[in-house]
Amino acid sequence: MSLWGKIIRTGIVTEKLDSAPVPLRFRGAIRAGTQECGDCHVCCAVCPTGAITVQDGVLQVNDRDCIFCGRCVQQCEARYLRDTKQYKLATLAGALAETTGNELRNKIRRVLNRSMHIRHVDVGSCNACDFEMAALNNPIYDLQQYGIDFVPSPRHADLLMVTGVVTRNLTQALMMTYEATPTPKLVMAVGACAAGGHTFSDSYAIRGRVDQLVPVDIYVPGCPPRPQALLYGLLLALDRL
Repeated sequence: MSLWGKIIRTGIVTEKLDSAPVPLRFRGAIRAGTQECGDCHVCCAVCPTGAITVQDGVLQVNDRDCIFCGRCVQQCEARYLRDTKQYKLATLAGALAETTGNELRNKIRRVLNRSMHIRHVDVGSCNACDFEMAALNNPIYDLQQYGIDFVPSPRHADLLMVTGVVTRNLTQALMMTYEATPTPKLVMAVGACAAGGHTFSDSYAIRGRVDQLVPVDIYVPGCPPRPQALLYGLLLALDRL
């Protein structure tokens, strides 16, 4: 059913988190296939961010560094690597990762009480992640249905959503925003630039990934991550999946 058809027939357009199909041209997590690796290591050479490494004979893909360009899949002679279309790659770190089960649930409810206010911080992005993040407020994803909303001031925020690799000129802005956010607070690194920091790492103007300057609690890989991936990360942080 088309978007307008849905509006006319049902009067609503809001999608459930997992209901929207993955686009045909979307690239998700790169994973090993059923074939044997040819040990040619061509994938390591063609990866622009160094996300693919070989340790003890095992090929590993770092989702935080990966920009999902697909070069490794195209150049793999043994067809060992494949695109899985998987976008639910958000992971917890820091204090959230150290707590489990009921302890995590009680801590989150005590701090956030099933709601969350977000302050966006752009520290040097290409705006691709920013556009995906802005889509969370449209009628299709409807971020507010989960009790989550964006606020204009870090003094009203529970979570800082950081996009882009940290540039030298915006380092002070990031630190001041972090200090202005009341404690307890969470930090989400959105996209390969913020989570991995290797996209433009050779530039003199780059400081690196976000967790080199402030503690990060949630990593959402992608270049850019889909709105559903951002929602998954936020609900993972709220323990509401």
